[in-house]
Amino acid sequence: MSPYSDRTRLIASATRRGHGRRPVNPPVERASTMLSDRAEAMHDDADGPAYGLEGGSAARQLRAALAGLEKAADAVLVPSGLAAVTVPLLALTRPGDEVLTLDGVYGPTRRFLSRYQASRGVATRFLPAETDAESLIAAIGERTRVVLLESPASLTFQMIDVAAVAAACRARGVRTVMDNTWAAGLAFKPLTQGVDVSVQALTKYVGGHSDVLMGGVAANDPACLRAVHDVIEDLGWHVSPDDAWLALRGLRTLPLRYAEQGRSGLRVAEWLQGRPEVSRVLYPPLPGAVGHDLWARDFNGAASLMGVVMKGGDTAAGRAFLDALSLFGMGYSWGGFESLITHETHQMAYRSHPPSLEGELIRLHVGLEDPADLIADLERGLAAFSAALTLP
Repeated sequence: MSPYSDRTRLIASATRRGHGRRPVNPPVERASTMLSDRAEAMHDDADGPAYGLEGGSAARQLRAALAGLEKAADAVLVPSGLAAVTVPLLALTRPGDEVLTLDGVYGPTRRFLSRYQASRGVATRFLPAETDAESLIAAIGERTRVVLLESPASLTFQMIDVAAVAAACRARGVRTVMDNTWAAGLAFKPLTQGVDVSVQALTKYVGGHSDVLMGGVAANDPACLRAVHDVIEDLGWHVSPDDAWLALRGLRTLPLRYAEQGRSGLRVAEWLQGRPEVSRVLYPPLPGAVGHDLWARDFNGAASLMGVVMKGGDTAAGRAFLDALSLFGMGYSWGGFESLITHETHQMAYRSHPPSLEGELIRLHVGLEDPADLIADLERGLAAFSAALTLP
């Protein structure tokens, strides 16, 4: 067990001694074929990867650093954040099984469960996003093999008592998988709370620069890890050496970026909560917000991603809000250095239990810009929103 904090350990793994003269960052090794000196060494794993699919130096160092961050025995890489979720769901379910999850699950994950998994005979039950741990545990059935968690939930940011759910699932022989992208492996560590598999979109905070697509899957249980490895091997999924290098570079500065953006995010959230155009801010770190008590108990930091429920409005007003901004980019994803904004009201129609919202739903990601400048930008957006409400 390393005595260092996450912040120190992520850098110390690059400056470790005992490996001779070398660059701080590993080389980018673009290779499909890996050569051996002797015939018997071609099948010796100790001699390094036998084929390019297994990854070069950057991928191996990234996996090791992620495993340390997640407190995992091993971590594996996949080509996207969505793949990080779908791989363990494929690995841990068989036809006739059921996945139990909440309605606030990531949209593409819902699509995978409802379309692909259903086609292979794996059912999914979606409970209301605001379901608490006790009710979720009570809903576990005889066919339930995996409980999929996401806390905070996508778009509406509900929290759940992860440790309580994980303990109950373990007692029943049910596996738990948690999408931990919001916490980035820093603010919350699912495996230490009893979760079987922790996944995150490395595309987001780990990459940090909106220039790489990747996912990570971490676990401690050997059976889970073997099942995940088998799926990746059978599907032939691979992360390019250039992408692995970019993600490893981003990982080194993750704690600093995450903390700074979290501070700015809270400042923006507090300002928004005081605005007359805003009904409520969906951001668990915000005192008084739904889920704040659970966040304060379990998390030691916060992402800068939040939802904003407006007072009334319609699609035109929501679009007017976005169009009036100059600093917030209009684009999907989050976790990069730049601030982003999306209009998400229409996404509620895809839920099994659509929430009751007082108005339009806006999602904000706060980047590394000066929060005072972002607030001024949002003020222009709110003025445009209000003006759109008065149009005939």
